[in-house]
Amino acid sequence: MTVRDWFKVPNLLSYFRLILIPFFVYYYLGAETQMDYVYATVILLLSGITDALDGFIARKYNQGTKIGQLLDPVADKLTQIAVVGVLMIRWRLFIFLFVLFLIKETFMFIQNLRLYRKNITLDGAKWYGKIATIIFYLTMFIAVFFPNLTDATITVLVILASLFQLLAFYKYARLFYVMENE
Repeated sequence: MTVRDWFKVPNLLSYFRLILIPFFVYYYLGAETQMDYVYATVILLLSGITDALDGFIARKYNQGTKIGQLLDPVADKLTQIAVVGVLMIRWRLFIFLFVLFLIKETFMFIQNLRLYRKNITLDGAKWYGKIATIIFYLTMFIAVFFPNLTDATITVLVILASLFQLLAFYKYARLFYVMENE
């Protein structure tokens, strides 16, 4: 890893995503008008766009780095934790999704470490992980942008996001089992 790796465009975008987290939290928690929620949503949308861009640029222009492989998922997880964390303040039901997310991500981290020790690596996110992440983010965007949703709507959103988290958890658990026992 060279010093130049730290300053490649995909990594700069990941740093930017990390910087956006406190701004999102500030705008969301301090929101008093619909426009304040719009600002929080725009920050979240900007974070999502830079997330997609960093991966695209890294692949298309061969700017992938070891630091980027670590930085990108850290920025993703910290953003997700921040968003669901502030939503738990408004709607307690998000605690369920938050706990499920933490269990899944902790499991994935431990399993990846175990495989790494055997010189085995999971080659990127699988389709079910990507779908779970997309549904998770859609749920977050909707809840952030529409702060006056009914409890019934929030319940449906949390159940839907939780089902996709569970599906991804199950599929990754099976994949890790197969990879470890090959």
